[in-house]
Amino acid sequence: MAAPASPALRLGTPSIGAISVLAGATGTLESVVSPTLPLLQRELSLDPAQGALLSIAMLITGALTAPIAGVLGDRHGGKRVLIWLMAVVSAGGLVSALAPNLPVLLAGQVLEGAMVGAMPLSFILVRKLCPEDKSPVAIGVISGFFVGGGMLGTLVAGPIAEGLSRHWMFALPTFAIILASLLVYKLVPDDEPSRNDAKIDWPGVVLLSGIVLTFMAGLAAAPDMGSQPLLLIGIVGCLAAFVTGWIVVERRAASPMFDLRMLAKPAVWRSYAITFAVCIGAALSIFLVPQLFAVSGDGYGFDAGPTDIGRYLLPAAAMAAISGPLSGLGVRRFGSTAVVAAGVVIMTTSLVGMAFFHTEIWHLVVGKALISLANGACITALVIKTATAVDQGTTGTATSLVLVIRVLGFATGAQLGGAVLTAGTPDGSDIPAESAYVTALVIAAVVTTLSLLAVRNMNKGATNESR
Repeated sequence: MAAPASPALRLGTPSIGAISVLAGATGTLESVVSPTLPLLQRELSLDPAQGALLSIAMLITGALTAPIAGVLGDRHGGKRVLIWLMAVVSAGGLVSALAPNLPVLLAGQVLEGAMVGAMPLSFILVRKLCPEDKSPVAIGVISGFFVGGGMLGTLVAGPIAEGLSRHWMFALPTFAIILASLLVYKLVPDDEPSRNDAKIDWPGVVLLSGIVLTFMAGLAAAPDMGSQPLLLIGIVGCLAAFVTGWIVVERRAASPMFDLRMLAKPAVWRSYAITFAVCIGAALSIFLVPQLFAVSGDGYGFDAGPTDIGRYLLPAAAMAAISGPLSGLGVRRFGSTAVVAAGVVIMTTSLVGMAFFHTEIWHLVVGKALISLANGACITALVIKTATAVDQGTTGTATSLVLVIRVLGFATGAQLGGAVLTAGTPDGSDIPAESAYVTALVIAAVVTTLSLLAVRNMNKGATNESR
């Protein structure tokens, strides 16, 4: 049972507001590359392979940084590590803003990737310094600002890059991060380290990094695996070796990066499995819907431009922004399992609806908005479930892995969507058949529905969780 926060150290509304603004600013900076990738490729003379590298650089470094940040925050204090981490992110944002070429921009993106670690550090502060009955709503608000910031960045990056320059689309969110970090430093009370004498399990860090990088490499090489079976065998073999080595090291380490007993709890590993499935479904919709707006195919599509697409996605941005707070309130009243189950059902229904009804713009607008609401609510509820299923001293460690799995799920979904559309493109055409979009959306619905198998028993093995 987590000890109640001291009244003198409890987070008040200004503190939660400062952390939330920081989450929104980091979410905005995280999302500016994706919608402006064609512009960056044109201005920096990038080929498709270089563009793909630029689009995933932050994802990879974020997936590697989040677990380390969570462990450091658990052991040395969430606020202290968060401030230092934001210094790295701010440096990365400024490097990206000033970058004259691809190598410098990639360096900035690598530094920016550290921002993914801000979320588990925020959750550490909430669990340590918030009353137990208030923490689900606080986590929901912070998560909502992060998701909402991501949608905001997607919407404004193009207009800023076209109206000012690509440099400003990095600079403006970076200035917001610097200001929000100063507010966090001034308004958020210090939290006590839980294990400041513990050493970092560097072998565990290296092996987990190997797992993430091998998984990402496997996704990138997936289109070639059918014709190159040895490539598939090599990647599967490397992944199995890294996973086996990581388990062995973590079981023997004096201060393991992840306590495998924590990972064995049904409430924890089921949350991870659901996160992966739900994020695959959400990523497919994120990848497919803008293309459906833009495509002008044989009897389908709307031939929409970037400004129109941004306008059509605005309701989804609004739903993403409010999903976190609504999820926190729902968890407090109905329990996290009920919120996750409801979110999965809404997502599945919306995906199936868009698969078979996409002849009008409002079909896609409504469907994408519902998916954004449901996905944000699910991920927030899963973070709350994970955070409250473990001891207070491992909050950052446990929640950081949720964010790693979220990244892997989104990468898997995007790659899967690309593969389905490529396979569904007729010979001699560069426009996928309408049936390819239907197939991809049905696949997304099936994968999302499968997560219900894990939702049913999520409450098993909890120690102090919101049911």
